[in-house]
Amino acid sequence: MEADASSYKIILGSSSIARRKILAEMGYQFTTMTADIDEKSIRKETPEELVMALAEAKVVVYEGVIREKPSNKEEARQFLKDYSGKHAATVGSVLVTNLKTGFRKGGWDRVEIYFNEIPDEIIEKLVDEGVTLNVAGGLIIEHPLILPLVKEVVGTTDSVMGLPKALTENLLKQAV
Repeated sequence: MEADASSYKIILGSSSIARRKILAEMGYQFTTMTADIDEKSIRKETPEELVMALAEAKVVVYEGVIREKPSNKEEARQFLKDYSGKHAATVGSVLVTNLKTGFRKGGWDRVEIYFNEIPDEIIEKLVDEGVTLNVAGGLIIEHPLILPLVKEVVGTTDSVMGLPKALTENLLKQAV
């Protein structure tokens, strides 16, 4: 960034391990503070409106339907079966607020993910691990079991993981 990174503090308003990892990879030092929000109580008509309303989330869109974190293993299993040989999209948002000036700006990013066939045994292993219950749409493309089955990502993996680097960098530059 053009501004001296030591001249300001970054607060990440998310408990996401993936977002913490991505922000650290970008070279930023930050503090994490999260609010206890019932994300499912916030509803909007489009994925883009929803992620901006949540301001810290990402959602998966499959055949025009918004998919958030699976409610249970059965739902996670069905999500993964649905993606097999098909595609899904993630829509994630970033909201930056400069607490000194009050400047506030956000944006969203959409990524398309195309899958090869996902064998039932891989789906069962992922569901048994429980990791799919903690991510939007049960979708975790960076997982070693699913990564070889990803045919194509139109966009960036960091965006799928919940924090698009380019968008974040752009908004941070505007905020300082």
